[in-house]
Amino acid sequence: MGKLTDLLKLAQARASELALPYAGALTPQEAHEVWQLAPGAKLIDVRTRAEWDWVGRIPGAIEIEWLSYPDNRPNTHFLAQLKQQVDREALLMFICRSGMRSHNAAALASEAAHLECYNVLEGFEGDKDANGQRGKVGGWRRAGLPWRS
Repeated sequence: MGKLTDLLKLAQARASELALPYAGALTPQEAHEVWQLAPGAKLIDVRTRAEWDWVGRIPGAIEIEWLSYPDNRPNTHFLAQLKQQVDREALLMFICRSGMRSHNAAALASEAAHLECYNVLEGFEGDKDANGQRGKVGGWRRAGLPWRS
């Protein structure tokens, strides 16, 4: 349990430093470790259906779109879908392509009284490189964590 506590304390310290409106921020590797160590922890992938189909999926993640594809409209049912699929007491980690939509999802879930919400920094594909491409700098996939096409 010490490793889990250390990871969560690190994530919470980042949230405090960055004045984040949710419990903490984890790197992809840390999020994967927390997912393995914390009973009942859930990884919520908030990318679009197109991203899941064309870029890749994380086995075992709960998929709830933050924005709909192709019109990029906010998913007005996001909180209802989240409530249907996770326990209010569960530790929730949100991931998207780069960490922005998941930041917003974690903030909204925290506002809705989910106490343990964390954002996965770098997201699934990481930041853009010098050529403006993702998948080469940071991210879940680049870290060699489980995913499938």
